[in-house]
Amino acid sequence: MDARRTVIDLPHATVSALEWWPTAETGLPVLLLHGGGTDSAELSWGEVGPALADAGHRVIAPDLPGFGHSPRADWSLTQERLVRHVGELVDALDVSDYAIGGLSLGGGMTVGHLLDQPGRARTAMLLGCYGLMPRLADGFRGRVTHLTSFLLLRSGLLAAITRSYARNRSAMERGLRDLVRNPQARTPELVDAVLAEAADGTSLETFGEWQRDQVLWNRLRTVYTESVASIPTPTLLIHGARDTGVPLARTATAAALLPSATLEVVPDAGHWVQRDRPELVIPAMLAHLRRNDAPTTRT
Repeated sequence: MDARRTVIDLPHATVSALEWWPTAETGLPVLLLHGGGTDSAELSWGEVGPALADAGHRVIAPDLPGFGHSPRADWSLTQERLVRHVGELVDALDVSDYAIGGLSLGGGMTVGHLLDQPGRARTAMLLGCYGLMPRLADGFRGRVTHLTSFLLLRSGLLAAITRSYARNRSAMERGLRDLVRNPQARTPELVDAVLAEAADGTSLETFGEWQRDQVLWNRLRTVYTESVASIPTPTLLIHGARDTGVPLARTATAAALLPSATLEVVPDAGHWVQRDRPELVIPAMLAHLRRNDAPTTRT
């Protein structure tokens, strides 16, 4: 099923989005938010979107401002502003009953939306979710890693290193091994697509702006863990067992705190879990949507 690219005009941004329409819309519409770095709607959801549409869901996957085909916004890319952006997207799409899901940065935006507008979404799906850990890594070495990352960010060295890395195919292939552990899923086409996003778009610059807002010298600015107990929305958490970006224990803690949550641990998968093991992730998402969908056909 081919995606249809549309432009969504919002009060404070204009974004490009991919939409997959089912033959008959029998399920909840699904809003999917991609991650940071060199990500986009197509990169994260290009395989998920058609599968959900085949099951009767209208799927909308926007490129966040400054990522993919969306121009950068004229506002600072903070977590709080991105959460408001999600609410504006939902308003513009004019959906009153919907599912929302996100990967990494997009997962953190999803949690923020659930807290900011409680009860609005019918159900949620969090993949390798941001916002559930106090620092970039755990333990004593994690504190050192966090402080080093902060210094590199503030000095501009991390941006320079990342730009160099993004132009080097061999370096990109090595980096993707941590994100996508399955060699069969880490295809030359995926490497090409990530390199193209890094070279042609503004995603790295945009993501760096968000990182500078979020990474303080001793902690991350946004930690939702203590707040998730107030979220009644049925939530599926999907996490790669070998995710080196977000510790599984942090996601398990959030799953235990959420009033209505299911945790699916994907064996041998890394942080980009839906690219790594789509044959496991997509059925888990579909099963969750079926459990929380309306029993009647939509018009």
